Amino acid sequence: QVNLVESGGGSVRPGGSLTLSCAVSGHDNSRRLCMTWFRQAPGKEREGIAATDSNGIATYHDSVKGRFTVDQGNAENTLTLQMHSLKPEDTATYYCAARALMSRGYCYALLDAGFFDYWGQGTQVSVSS
Repeated sequence: QVNLVESGGGSVRPGGSLTLSCAVSGHDNSRRLCMTWFRQAPGKEREGIAATDSNGIATYHDSVKGRFTVDQGNAENTLTLQMHSLKPEDTATYYCAARALMSRGYCYALLDAGFFDYWGQGTQVSVSS
């Protein structure tokens, strides 16, 4: 059973920065873990915002391109999201999600929530002046 715990959320002013982390435990290292960052603002659907494929190539939602940077690293036990130039519209609960492949296969950078089996509890990010 994969367990995901997000941290690093908080309240910042517009233009500020935060770094979110997602700690992974309970993962079977014989299976590759694919991970993605999602967020959900009040009254809106959950949206995928950042992911990397197994070659480390990142894919971003258009709304965060150029401002956010995702990194999974080689150990697959931490997923980070560096967020810069934050805007009020970035206010949301941020979640990391994971899916364990059946083997050490290839992870594509997917932003579709339906692909993922495991979810963290989320960390709140608030951006306001």
